[in-house]
Amino acid sequence: MDEPLDELYFQWLYSQVADPRAKDPSLTYWKLLRLLYSKEFVWLVPNDDNRIEDGKDLRRIFLQEKEIDPDRVDSDWMDLGCSVLELMVALSQKLAFEAEGSAAYWFWDLMRNIGLNRYNDRGRLPKSRVEDILNDVIFRQYDADGTGGFFPLRNPQEDQRQIELWYQMSSYILEMWDERGMRGG
Repeated sequence: MDEPLDELYFQWLYSQVADPRAKDPSLTYWKLLRLLYSKEFVWLVPNDDNRIEDGKDLRRIFLQEKEIDPDRVDSDWMDLGCSVLELMVALSQKLAFEAEGSAAYWFWDLMRNIGLNRYNDRGRLPKSRVEDILNDVIFRQYDADGTGGFFPLRNPQEDQRQIELWYQMSSYILEMWDERGMRGG
């Protein structure tokens, strides 16, 4: 490994949801995804710790795919908190499994839902605005119907700020299915 493990892992995460070979800055999101990678996601609602573990499990998958011996990896790296990027990639993979489509499609659907999909590498990244959005998502400062969070609903049955992410995701999938058929690209 010529590059540090953390950088290789970030590039691998990026490749799960975007094309790392793209050169046009209007089609790349390196700066934005690096910011998501640097921000830790913390859980506030019971059972969201399971989604954090899903995100951290990506590290094991990465090591396996890259044929890196886990015994040669610093255990502190494996024990780091889950980044927002890891959480979102893991959620996207769950969505792809549950609702069909690709993880990349669902990742950008989540990014659209929280208002971050427009910040490609061509323009200046408004870091404080992105931080505010991420804090709103993490600390559930979004609307009761989920608007501003990962899974906005048209007809929520409960305050989405109090519902674990797994059930928010399930309601989102069901609502999409009922309204227009599954759309995972």
